Amino acid sequence: MFRFSRIFTLTALLVSTTATANTALEQAVNNPLRTAEFTQRDQYRNPVATLNFFEVTPQSTVVEISPGAGWYTEILAPMLAADGLYYAAHFPATATGFGQRSRAAFMEKLAANPQYSKVQVTEFAPTPGISIAPAGSADVVLTFRNLHNWYMAGGEDALLTAFSHFYTALKPGGVLGIVEHRLPEAKLSSDWSRSGYMPQSLTIKLAEKASFTFESSSEINANPKDTADHPSGVWTLPPSLRLGEQDREKYLAIGESDRMTLKFRKPLN
Repeated sequence: MFRFSRIFTLTALLVSTTATANTALEQAVNNPLRTAEFTQRDQYRNPVATLNFFEVTPQSTVVEISPGAGWYTEILAPMLAADGLYYAAHFPATATGFGQRSRAAFMEKLAANPQYSKVQVTEFAPTPGISIAPAGSADVVLTFRNLHNWYMAGGEDALLTAFSHFYTALKPGGVLGIVEHRLPEAKLSSDWSRSGYMPQSLTIKLAEKASFTFESSSEINANPKDTADHPSGVWTLPPSLRLGEQDREKYLAIGESDRMTLKFRKPLN
């Protein structure tokens, strides 16, 4: 009887904790201070389900890699402010051109609103010598639609370097969450390297080579309408719509890209 009661209590506690985390995620996504343009993309990015899949809770220490204009920052920073910690690993302070402008705009965004006062801004580049967070401190490292940029710039070596930084920052047992534009495996023989899409098989192979354990995948962010063979690659689709008015309605009807959602774990030992 005692053993059954203990199991029941532990199960109830787990269910309660999960429900609390889900509620916190929903509240963060429904934050009225989020940018209106950003919220319009929730239908494609599914933030509640995605962050839940990656085991993000209000108590997590989370590192987001290359947060860009802060789409996920608007969700993660307020949610983690009280009991967690949010590291935004942006372009290095020494970046030039687009990287410099992007980081400056992000810093301006943080300074303009007190809800971002606890954000810890660090640096990331797929090169040696970068520290995205103190070693062994992170529960979760997240990267959204970034792998193709690193691959186009430096191939597999750049991705392996990036994964090495993620591995160093994570606690044993910590989660690496990846969302990326997905290249159909049937197109591996095509000239895909500058399309903005990445093969799921290659992503898993390189993460495992960097000592991560592949745990599971999800179709949360799948889009079967996306054929991944557009004239200007993934940027043909919204939100970029690189072709302008040419076939605009066609690409709006497709929506944002088909995306893999992959969860890896740093081994306990």
